[in-house]
Amino acid sequence: MKLALDVHYDEAPGRSSAAGVLFGDWTDAAASETFAEVTSIASPYIPGEFFRRELPCLLSIIEPVRARVALETVIVDGYVDLGAGRPGLGRYLFEALDKAVRVIGVAKTHFAGSEGIAITRGQSATPLWITASSDAARAADAICTMHGPYRIPTLLKRVDQLARAGLSAAAAT
Repeated sequence: MKLALDVHYDEAPGRSSAAGVLFGDWTDAAASETFAEVTSIASPYIPGEFFRRELPCLLSIIEPVRARVALETVIVDGYVDLGAGRPGLGRYLFEALDKAVRVIGVAKTHFAGSEGIAITRGQSATPLWITASSDAARAADAICTMHGPYRIPTLLKRVDQLARAGLSAAAAT
């Protein structure tokens, strides 16, 4: 199974919302399950140490899923590696998962110095930047095949919406 993840933050009350969509095939139009959780922000934003803030949120979604489902791939919003010798969020996640689950990073903006593979989808001329814990070319091909006619694949858009909705629901309480 594959699990796409995203996290959003509301700095004022110090909350974060992590979400995940679980799916079987790259071409799936809908998730087999969705997950969302609102928690306190684990760490303040520190430039160059984004993983300290985001990793606990991602693991809060992954661990219960992984306890009952065999995950083959996790997709994160961001980079696996920021460049040669510079681990990104995805690399820290790969290490936290004992290198047992492939991690793919899908970033919406280019990070200077990264070796991400630029792909375009739909009619967008703006690329997505793909990095991976292994075989980035294969990862880029997989993201290209994901369902949806637009730049952002359907299930990646869905996980973003779930994370944002988690914060909206928390704000209403």
